[in-house]
Amino acid sequence: MAVASQTASPFALSADDRARLLRRLQAAARRAAGKGGGPVLAAVSVRVDATVDPAGTVVASRRDGEPWFVMEQPDRDGSAVAALGCIRALEAGGPDRFSVVARRWREILATACVDPPAGPRGSGPVAVGGFAFADRGGTVPHWAGYAPASLHVPEVGLARRGDEVWMTLGAMVGRDDDPAALLDHLVGRTEALVSRPLPLLDPDPVGRHQVVGAMPPEHYVGAVARAVERIRAGRLDKIVLAREVQVHASSPHEAAAVLGVLREAFPSCYLFCVGRGDSTFIAASPELLIRRDGLRAGTLALAGSTRRSADPAVDDHLGEQLLQSAKDRGEQKIVTTRIVRALRPHSVWVTAADEPEVVRMANIQHLATPIRAQLASPVPAVELAGLLHPTPAVGGEPLAVAAPMIPELEGLDRGWYAGPVGWTDAHEDGEFCVALRSALLTGPVARCFAGVGVVADSDPAAELAETEIKLQALLPVLAL
Repeated sequence: MAVASQTASPFALSADDRARLLRRLQAAARRAAGKGGGPVLAAVSVRVDATVDPAGTVVASRRDGEPWFVMEQPDRDGSAVAALGCIRALEAGGPDRFSVVARRWREILATACVDPPAGPRGSGPVAVGGFAFADRGGTVPHWAGYAPASLHVPEVGLARRGDEVWMTLGAMVGRDDDPAALLDHLVGRTEALVSRPLPLLDPDPVGRHQVVGAMPPEHYVGAVARAVERIRAGRLDKIVLAREVQVHASSPHEAAAVLGVLREAFPSCYLFCVGRGDSTFIAASPELLIRRDGLRAGTLALAGSTRRSADPAVDDHLGEQLLQSAKDRGEQKIVTTRIVRALRPHSVWVTAADEPEVVRMANIQHLATPIRAQLASPVPAVELAGLLHPTPAVGGEPLAVAAPMIPELEGLDRGWYAGPVGWTDAHEDGEFCVALRSALLTGPVARCFAGVGVVADSDPAAELAETEIKLQALLPVLAL
């Protein structure tokens, strides 16, 4: 496959690439006519210069109001998937939203005219986006644009792993569309792409920032106390309760600059931005929900946390305390058991580490148990995400009891907070993380979210303090 020409820009298409793209568009138009006019996906992929930063390109090339997406994990060989535009939106709500979206993506792929597989994971045609925590979550105005299930098929996709960066161009072609005109449009799109570093965060912004809780801290302490009472009464084993803290700035928050700071501070986390309209959902999440690569699936049970210390000896002591904590190990076991139970009916084997390990982020330590599975059949990544979501790390156990209690006690619409965010490709492989340590940025208002797992021996004041630790992933960046 030809490498994109470097004469004009890293994204310029060679003559061979243009001819190949035209053939795909023409084939899609013929196929659309044959199936009654319904649009058919056409796409080609080209390798571009290794210096191209997918996130920086998307940020620098985005048009006003255009959907955009970035998901990267810098410490994992520079892994990144980024996308611009939306040529088809796959959206649904209700308890079957994962399977509905997976089916619609499969239907698009069944007739697609695309290149053979090439490039790193996430290259080629993809669908990117996420899911609300609740089946019908995100109904309040500030979550407008973030449907309960919403994956976008982008016009431009970029994928990186190591020193390989690939660009994919896509179009939905109807029987009456002119392939030559579509070619001109896509070529024009590549000519407008620009690769630049992410912008820097203003270290001395004009005006003051105000940090306020959506609810007073006493409300959260009371919610935890009521949850503990219900757990001790035997109604459930665990419930996760979240709170929202808002940062009001004197000027709009700049998501791309925030992403740049998070990239430096949390390179081992899943960093993402999902832009819809004038708002952006952004996170530095430590938690993988599911990664599917063929018949291999992997996930991470994450539960139990403590603070970090600048003193290495104290930091190690805190980590050892966490590892020996009966409360935190109990939380960890609940999460691990449920994940294994959800995967087992679809797998040849499922294995979880015998003992949890301590994983350290910049501001927090967690207990984590890696889990791997060999699938019995290629269940799509989107459907696997639906099987696992919500894990007890963000929901509760048993879920049927915890689910209605969560909004009752929290008093908020989580929207996409604690839901799956990620991508799936033409093989129905993909990767979804859990949207933790996240914030919804809308103009000068940032809504930050953090939650903790509540069990029988939880102390309400201590749980409030734990949310403060988790909020430190984003609050210092947003409230400069």
